[in-house]
Amino acid sequence: MRKVCGALAVVLLGLAACSDDKPAPAGPPPTTAHSSPTPPPAPDGLPRGGRVIFPKYQLVAYVGLPGSPALGPLDKDLDAKAAKLDTLSRAYAAGRTPLPVMELIAVVARGSRGKDGMYRGQLDDAKIEQYLTVARKHKMLLLLDIQPGRAKILPEVKRLERWLKEPDIGLAFDPEWAVGPTQVPGRVFGHTTGAELDSIAAYLSGLVQANGLPEKVFVFHQLSPRIVTGEKALKPHPGVVTIKSVDGIGARTDKLKTWTKLTTSLPPSVHAGFKLFYTEDTRHGPLMTPAQVLALKPRPELVIYE
Repeated sequence: MRKVCGALAVVLLGLAACSDDKPAPAGPPPTTAHSSPTPPPAPDGLPRGGRVIFPKYQLVAYVGLPGSPALGPLDKDLDAKAAKLDTLSRAYAAGRTPLPVMELIAVVARGSRGKDGMYRGQLDDAKIEQYLTVARKHKMLLLLDIQPGRAKILPEVKRLERWLKEPDIGLAFDPEWAVGPTQVPGRVFGHTTGAELDSIAAYLSGLVQANGLPEKVFVFHQLSPRIVTGEKALKPHPGVVTIKSVDGIGARTDKLKTWTKLTTSLPPSVHAGFKLFYTEDTRHGPLMTPAQVLALKPRPELVIYE
């Protein structure tokens, strides 16, 4: 089991920003004295121009959750973190235009059942607005990451439709935390199938076409081969850029072995992504440099830092 699971289970039990209550209506939340600032207007296309992601752009991301430093750098001080991410992204240009990405964990797996027994918490709209405001200020993409616990993934995705209709918001799915009806996140690996991933991509494609949106990024995270089965069922869908983030942890040699296992038979329509862990990776040696990451084959078109 992934070494971070124990730490995550502790962190996920006490997140004040998340709710287990039934989802709120899809419309905008009421304005109150405690509401976050209204995000700037949406861009006409992608944050840094155009409507097509690749091959123009190289994506570089920070991941995080409000008040949870164990889950990545986007826990607080968002403007400062966005500035650092912008600088980091330039080290990955290598002939492309850097496009930084803020990956916000909008649905987070928990070690306790919660009010509805789904072992997950849902970030409220005010927090998502806060991150979107910073992303737009710095001309970055925002990804909403889902760790569904016992909940079904597609309803969790559809609950975020209000946000996914925005031109600069994409989706990430972490199936390691998608467990069965009697399982607990962090105690076992979750899993998904190519058919399930395909259903998500098809839904996103429908949103893109119905709303005249630029290409939308869909990331699925994978730590080991058993987390995704039947991957060939994942097909291309108009307007959706699908990326597999290879999330191997540990020494560089171990990460490279995981990379080879998970990218050798990559479907032609799926782009490659690579994840680096500031804490877990550096227990085994120095963090891989941008040059080392860019030397991987195929080229990681999305690089994520947690």
